[in-house]
Amino acid sequence: MKDLKELLELLEHDARRPVSELASMLGCSEYEVESQMKKLEKDKVILSYNTLVNWEKIGDDTVTAVIEINLTPEREVGFDAIAERIYRYDEVKTVYLMSGSFDLLVIIEGRSLKEVANFVATRLATIEGVTATSSHFMLKPYKKDGVIVNDEEKDRRLVITP
Repeated sequence: MKDLKELLELLEHDARRPVSELASMLGCSEYEVESQMKKLEKDKVILSYNTLVNWEKIGDDTVTAVIEINLTPEREVGFDAIAERIYRYDEVKTVYLMSGSFDLLVIIEGRSLKEVANFVATRLATIEGVTATSSHFMLKPYKKDGVIVNDEEKDRRLVITP
């Protein structure tokens, strides 16, 4: 297959696109696309296929918080061991090592503000090596993973009639 990056970009934008359509767009056979996808999955290049859901549309009031965490790195393993302890919690959805004024960016979800605050206070802040946390609660999503969440914009072009 000639353009691996193009296949990955197509899948990242729409993982439900049929293999036949991908093959046509890439100018190769369905067999080539399927075998390349299997190899990418085996090599952990493709980690999962996800569905982006607007939970507010069905009345789900999940609370999402972004937590900035400052750490004291551990000898010989740096930040990795603490990051692993944190990402093992079910409440934790995302963890990034950052540059700048804090070390880890952690995104967590809970059923209420109180539940999230309790998780931060009793689970995250008490981990050895965590020196400070700063919590930010997400109020409203506008765009997520490249997708506009409530894209109800009407066509504002003027109608032209002959």
